[in-house]
Amino acid sequence: MIYTEQTPNPESLKFVTNRMLYRGTADFKTAEFAQEWSPLASALFELPYVKGVYICNNFVTITKEFSFAWEDVMLKAKDFVKNYVDGDGEIVKEGFEEEKDRLEEASGVEYQYTGDEAELVKKIKELIATYVKPAVEMDGGNIEFKSFDQGKVTVVLQGSCSGCPSSTVTLKAGIEGMLKRMIPEVTEVVAEMG
Repeated sequence: MIYTEQTPNPESLKFVTNRMLYRGTADFKTAEFAQEWSPLASALFELPYVKGVYICNNFVTITKEFSFAWEDVMLKAKDFVKNYVDGDGEIVKEGFEEEKDRLEEASGVEYQYTGDEAELVKKIKELIATYVKPAVEMDGGNIEFKSFDQGKVTVVLQGSCSGCPSSTVTLKAGIEGMLKRMIPEVTEVVAEMG
């Protein structure tokens, strides 16, 4: 079984299955990265309208090229995902989590914090995991903590959140507002696209 859900990003659509596809988050912005790590994402990138693929738990979020309309491609994409999953094709290759961790470390996602700052970062990560992640996951996306520096929290937006017109409002009015209220040391939240 598979059904679609709208996301706040008009260019992204969430395809929900009744099976666990991948425990974790796998964001593919390029066909080359998908080819290396996800047979499903790689196959989707062969479709002319696919611009990005995000896989998490029991859903796949597809971001389409702007020049295509969902009315024209949604059923094709839905059938494609359904047939792929029904055929028991490999979703994400073994070793992807380790590669993702390595890439995040290389890009500076994990900084070493000490003392009071380490406690603040722990609180920030807990608030994001508890209150923000579940909401953005429902919208077909993901948010990851990247860094905390002199009051500024940097997060990475993935899936439908990346490039979403309403992500700035969500970020500033929702996430930044909550973190500032709960942790007075937070002065700003900024986003990088995943």
